[in-house]
Amino acid sequence: MDSYLIQVNGHGDHAPMLDVHLKSTGNTISPGKAKGRKPRWAVRASEMSKKTFNPVRAIVDSMKVEPNPKKAMISLSLGDPTVFGNLPTNDEVTRAVKEVLDSGQYNGYAPSVGYQSCREAVAAYYNCPEAPLKAQDVILTSGCSQAIELALAVLANPGQNILVPRPGFSLYKTLALSMGIEVKLYNLLPEKAWEIDLEHLESLVDEKTACLIVNNPSNPCGSVFSKSHLQEILAVASRQCVPILTDEIYGDMVFADCKYEPIATLSTNVPILSCGGLAKRWLVPGWRMGWILIHDRRDIFGNEIRGGLLRLSQRILGPCTIVQGALERILHRTPPEFYHNTLSILKSNADLCYAALSAIPGLQPVRPAGAMYLMVEIEMEHFPEFENDVEFTERLISEQSVFCLPATCFEYPNFFRVVITVPEEMILEACSRIQEFCEMHYQGAEGAQDLECDK
Repeated sequence: MDSYLIQVNGHGDHAPMLDVHLKSTGNTISPGKAKGRKPRWAVRASEMSKKTFNPVRAIVDSMKVEPNPKKAMISLSLGDPTVFGNLPTNDEVTRAVKEVLDSGQYNGYAPSVGYQSCREAVAAYYNCPEAPLKAQDVILTSGCSQAIELALAVLANPGQNILVPRPGFSLYKTLALSMGIEVKLYNLLPEKAWEIDLEHLESLVDEKTACLIVNNPSNPCGSVFSKSHLQEILAVASRQCVPILTDEIYGDMVFADCKYEPIATLSTNVPILSCGGLAKRWLVPGWRMGWILIHDRRDIFGNEIRGGLLRLSQRILGPCTIVQGALERILHRTPPEFYHNTLSILKSNADLCYAALSAIPGLQPVRPAGAMYLMVEIEMEHFPEFENDVEFTERLISEQSVFCLPATCFEYPNFFRVVITVPEEMILEACSRIQEFCEMHYQGAEGAQDLECDK
């Protein structure tokens, strides 16, 4: 029979230590001295971590520039509506969370997909005859970003590919590449208010295509697709039998002269995972409350995808329970005028910014219709001293202390993105500085040619 001896050794100021020897048929085996293994430290980052790459952070972190010390910094780069305090959430939203916190009823673990009552609240809020929803069609997540991550993880395997808009939100590519999923970029057309180049989109589909990502309203473009264009997108998905992952975090954040159409309301045969959340419309991105809405009226996803989402959700055991508990009150108590006022501010800022930048030689802004952004083309031939949009925006920081994101971050060079959530006076000041910068560096056709010859 095997015997085991545990000795406790200790002397002087040292605490006793366990000295374990395993005795088996007379032989002593010391821990850490297994046959054929020489112990050594070899801690390495995982392959998944090495494949994780955020182009926005990579580009921004490499921009080693200092702002002009004589001018206060104006940052038009971060898509966080809370930064400047001019867009607070509604009192009913914060009151709902306070009530839940005081109740003490939501301090424990919730089901990984969310409390049943909270899923029912989200389903009821988005339910409509064209796209019916029940609680079982809702997965609650830690922000919309996790909703996108789960949706990608359940739809695509390593070696498959997904179709992603260009320009588009960088997180899609970051998540996909970390999972070993190939990214194929389809073009958006600035001359058509950023509609999808449908012919290019369809040409990218092959037997390994797992899903099509549609972002509407758009980050970074601020565009909103028309009903007819959404129907054209659905026609491609239907012909090619490709499911849609739609990022609708800016859903309903459209200006008064435009109408938002949830894509799931326009199709009965294309299966759709719609990702959304509280972050933008309710102006609380830090609360990390998102959801996936499963639209599958032909039962194409079936139990396969639903079961997969359930299993994936069990990796982190669901989102914040306090915010979950407040969801029903947030959805039903927030007054309509809150949404209206937010959009009025965004629309006013968008109009001011578009008008001011349109008057600057060398810039071509594309008028937004919703969300929180505006994209501006740089006519690089008129700014020959700059190699690209990254250099242009770097110099804008160093000379004018205005920070706009170069659209290389969104796979779309020679544009930059402006965030329109800042206070009006900051928008006007920033546009004035951008005008001064462009006037300083602009070259007409002849001047640009002369500069090229000097290089």
